[in-house]
Amino acid sequence: MNKSVVCPGTFDPVTYGHLDVIKRVAALYDRVHVAVARSEEKCPLFSADERAAMMAVEVAGYDNVEVEVFDGLVVDYALSKSARIVVRGLRMISDFEYEFQMALTNRKLNSDIETVFMMPNEAYSYLSSKLIKEVARLGADVSKFVSKNVEVRLKEKLGTCRE
Repeated sequence: MNKSVVCPGTFDPVTYGHLDVIKRVAALYDRVHVAVARSEEKCPLFSADERAAMMAVEVAGYDNVEVEVFDGLVVDYALSKSARIVVRGLRMISDFEYEFQMALTNRKLNSDIETVFMMPNEAYSYLSSKLIKEVARLGADVSKFVSKNVEVRLKEKLGTCRE
């Protein structure tokens, strides 16, 4: 059975935790659609196109992974990709309540779409894009959390913002 899945997220910026989940999902499913949400309400540091470009660089080695920007409901996006599974990463127990609410809402919107939760490697379980942006703004070395490509993009974006 051909299984397509959707891995949605803001990815502002993409972290080693995101990449760990995508790598493991790519090993389990035939086709992985990494759906970069516009998420303008979150006021992302990077534009959706910038985030998708960074992600595309990071997953270039996977033949079964594609990256695309999307706007709207993830269940509608999943249907457009003939995917019945949405994979969400869970880092800490604090993520669970929000993710559980979203999964149940998606189920009400379309009961044919299932949500699967995957935890990153424990080495990345504390990482969040928000935290990485915060420490990068303060001039910290973020090379342990993001790839060189993302680190350079963060420095370019935040270079003039350091106090």
